Amino acid sequence: MLLPRGRAGVAFRTVTSNSHLPHTPQAVGAAAAAPTRTQRLDALPVTSKHRRLLIGSGIGWALDAMDIGLVSFIIAALAVHWELDKSTTSWIASVGFIGMAIGASLSGLLADRIGRRQVFAATLLIYGVATGASALATSVGALMVFRFIVGLGLGGELPVASTLVSEFSPRRVRGRMVVILEAFWALGWIAAAAIGTFIVAQSDAGWRWGLVLGAVPAVYAIVVRLGLPESVRFLESKGRHDEAEAIVASFEAAAGNALGGERGNTPTGPEAAPEHTEGGIWGRALRQRTLAFWAVWFCVSLAYYGAFIWIPSLLVSQGYTLVKSFTFTLIITLAQLPGYAAAAWLIEPWGRRRTLFVFLAGSALGAVAYGLSAAEWQIIAAGCLLSFFNLGAWGALYAIGPELYPTHVRATGTGAGATFGRIGSIIAPLIVPPVLAFGGQVAVFGVFAAAFALACAAALALPEQKGKALD
Repeated sequence: MLLPRGRAGVAFRTVTSNSHLPHTPQAVGAAAAAPTRTQRLDALPVTSKHRRLLIGSGIGWALDAMDIGLVSFIIAALAVHWELDKSTTSWIASVGFIGMAIGASLSGLLADRIGRRQVFAATLLIYGVATGASALATSVGALMVFRFIVGLGLGGELPVASTLVSEFSPRRVRGRMVVILEAFWALGWIAAAAIGTFIVAQSDAGWRWGLVLGAVPAVYAIVVRLGLPESVRFLESKGRHDEAEAIVASFEAAAGNALGGERGNTPTGPEAAPEHTEGGIWGRALRQRTLAFWAVWFCVSLAYYGAFIWIPSLLVSQGYTLVKSFTFTLIITLAQLPGYAAAAWLIEPWGRRRTLFVFLAGSALGAVAYGLSAAEWQIIAAGCLLSFFNLGAWGALYAIGPELYPTHVRATGTGAGATFGRIGSIIAPLIVPPVLAFGGQVAVFGVFAAAFALACAAALALPEQKGKALD
């Protein structure tokens, strides 16, 4: 049982800064027996500070989704207003994903060197400013340049945010909290669908006003920089122990205020032993999980972005008006929320790997159903099925990522997986026009169903990390 507030704080501070202890047998024994800062964080209940961190990171996540979601509506509108062919609109989408691939790789490396919070705020600022500038574009070339810069920020923010939340979450609910973070994606995509339906589709200049709204992250970056804590594990890895101790103590104080000074039990699950990580994420100890993780990321990105970037445009090409196709997409997008809720509920009792596998399998079935749909009710029903399972799978994938790697390569590992996944998202918009010309909608969604099936197979090779402490 952890000690009450006051004496516990003094005891913890004494033994977790071991460089200040006298080198006596008694001192060494005390240091060995006392909980580490990681164990102290794992032992806490979910406090107001956890919720503030989750909501603060989640809002940034939602703004990311809003920006990416807006692209699907904007390219559908520009195809009508600027008379663009499918190849050109594909490149408008893909160039942003090229930026995301580069951003994900660089941000992971930077986050392991300068901190999670710093990179999170910087990426929000980059893509917020670039999104607002996109509204001023007067040509396809200029729009593509701005979308590339937007992608740099977007790709950098996502893996950093999930790493930050994962490192603060109590062990017993860590997976659930990361899935809840990912659920903010649905809120952002729903906002994008609403903007597309009620602003973008209403006038020739509607797409510009939609992008102006997408500049909100530039303002929110200031809030992130001032309001979110830095990762304790990162601070410890850099020798900044006083800062790490102050942050842990603040979370313990929040728990004490909520529980009247009581504490929970120290976790009894298996501790993560320090891993032999020579060679980094491609070393012998981590190679298999990295390969499987990259495969899932690639396949899910290919199928998700290929489907949801193109659904509004495909509906327009089938004869539906912009307003009606965007309305259908808004309804389909709403199914993301219960998908996330189901994944968040199941990921702790089922575990990460099983939850990911089931939702990927459901996504494959949803893709087949959408490819065969013809009537309006079939489009909406199959689209909702695909949306439900696909976004639940995303939640499980983001929960798994930070748990696969030790602290010193955690952001690098999650960022590298996202980077490889972005290759799938770059390819996805580009392959739709030729596959559509060859075999129609059935062939397009058949490709996406096959990608989900391959992701299912790769998911089985990932280790189950439920209940394990982060290294």
